[in-house]
Amino acid sequence: MKLFKPFLPIICIVFTFAAPTRKEFSEAFIQVAENGNPAIVSIVSEKMVERSFHQFFGPFGDRFPQEKFKGHSLGSGVIIDADEGYIVTNNHVIEDAEEIKVVLFDKREVEATIVATDPPSDLAVIKIEQGGLSTIELGNSNQLSVGEWVVAIGSPFGLHLNHTVTAGIVSAVGRSSVISRNNFEDFIQHDAAINPGNSGGGLFNLDGELVGINTAIATDGFSRANAGVGFAIPINMVKRVLEDLISEGKVTRGWLGVQIQDVDEGMAKALNLKNRYGAIISQVIKNSPAEDAGVKEQDVIISVDGEKVDDSSNLKNLISSGRPDDKTKLIVIRDGHEKKLTVTLGTRPGERELAETIRYGSKHYDLLGLKVEPNSNEDESVFNFGSENGVQVVDVKPDSQADENGLRRGDIITEVGKHDISSVNDYISELDGYSKGDTIMLRVVRNGSPQYVAFEIE
Repeated sequence: MKLFKPFLPIICIVFTFAAPTRKEFSEAFIQVAENGNPAIVSIVSEKMVERSFHQFFGPFGDRFPQEKFKGHSLGSGVIIDADEGYIVTNNHVIEDAEEIKVVLFDKREVEATIVATDPPSDLAVIKIEQGGLSTIELGNSNQLSVGEWVVAIGSPFGLHLNHTVTAGIVSAVGRSSVISRNNFEDFIQHDAAINPGNSGGGLFNLDGELVGINTAIATDGFSRANAGVGFAIPINMVKRVLEDLISEGKVTRGWLGVQIQDVDEGMAKALNLKNRYGAIISQVIKNSPAEDAGVKEQDVIISVDGEKVDDSSNLKNLISSGRPDDKTKLIVIRDGHEKKLTVTLGTRPGERELAETIRYGSKHYDLLGLKVEPNSNEDESVFNFGSENGVQVVDVKPDSQADENGLRRGDIITEVGKHDISSVNDYISELDGYSKGDTIMLRVVRNGSPQYVAFEIE
């Protein structure tokens, strides 16, 4: 008997931490379904679409005029505010919808209106005027672990399959570039079965907390069916977006003002980096928060406010989750050494505006109301005026000083004041010396013919 004494504590521990029974294990999923189902809705959106008809049996495959008809799309949503009737769903579920109908868990059908949408995150908020609604507790998606059980609830394939409950595990976190590199993606990947119609539905942990909004699936070949790879927007990102959508009608994101890319093996070796974490700065936009903070090209950002940066997508999400005027602490690697920088975030422009900002700098229209770029006009030599450097006008702001004084797209500005212009930087530097009330004179070449234009800056 003495031989077994040392093992008694171990035996006690084994019995103390014995695995749950089948009934106990099942009960956790049953509770999630019972608590989550009343907060899940089915969404039917209607919009007019056009369809072209072809007469395939005619001699030329004649095309008939397009016919408009009412189309329907089905998705899911989650009630996030029972008192106000707010429902979160995917933007693609209700995009361009003319009518939206919500079907509740108790079969009530209610008309809904769009509160606001955010296509870059594929999130939208709709609203219904209805009492007796149920809601759900929001969890913390940062606490999810790979391998953790999750439950998906939604309406796959149609209303006849609404409030379908499926289960799986978290396969990965922080997935990006799944739908588009231009979107804000930080997906939870899981293998709970979701299919068309599940979009906008809820992903729950076993505590019954909402941890994500199901958005996309990976499919096999031409099939639209689930292949065991689903993606959900983490609830922490959802919270940030919803706050702005409900209060402001749009999402205001922080902006650093850089072009970034992932660090590959060659870059890591060339920059003497210990690993490939972080994001390398390929361009610092002029007059941006990054430039003001001293960020330089070839800097590798490895930390934002103490949070490790995995790659360029991760950096974009971290910066965009901040707000304009936030003081954000960066750690960058420069010349093999860590350097701490503090940047005051700006306001992230819209996608079109952002593209223009990258191309022309953060001052979209200059003091005169112009956008310029390096001169690429090769027609001047035809008129034997020699080679003109200068900058080319690519846009003129309506009713601006430049517009009122006759400047137009395609003009070449070769002088500002008495100074020759050979680059965009030259042009910007010269303009920086002027302010409202000053008189400015420009030498402008149009169709090979130079002329001077002078006017007072208002």
